[in-house]
Amino acid sequence: SWDFTRISVTQNSLQELKEIWDQWNDEVKKLFYFGYGDPSYLFDIKIQVDKAYSRAINVLTFLKKLMNITEMSEQWVVARIKQKGDSKCIPWKNLKDLILAHPDTKKKFSVFALSVYGLVVFPKALRYVDEAVTDLFDR
Repeated sequence: SWDFTRISVTQNSLQELKEIWDQWNDEVKKLFYFGYGDPSYLFDIKIQVDKAYSRAINVLTFLKKLMNITEMSEQWVVARIKQKGDSKCIPWKNLKDLILAHPDTKKKFSVFALSVYGLVVFPKALRYVDEAVTDLFDR
């Protein structure tokens, strides 16, 4: 018999995803791993709820954060930042291309994690990663 867990992508939170992950036994996690890779590190981040979307206390700009995360030049990042409504975003296509081509494996993982957070955990604009998501990487 199958047990199903219903997730609303528009209403989910990282904590809820982590709780679901924590409920799965090792066999289920292995099946997920073989189908999709190991996402457990993506679910195990520390979020300060009062900080995640508060732009007033952010020290680094979206531009500088993206430069740090991607290790790409200011010119590369500036050319790709778009305005969507009241916030800045970077197109998923640019991040995907970077994941596929970046020579530094750790940076590939960082850009992949940024994409997961932006597209799945905190979706705001379709196929774009919002600037607020970079707060998760502000260490």
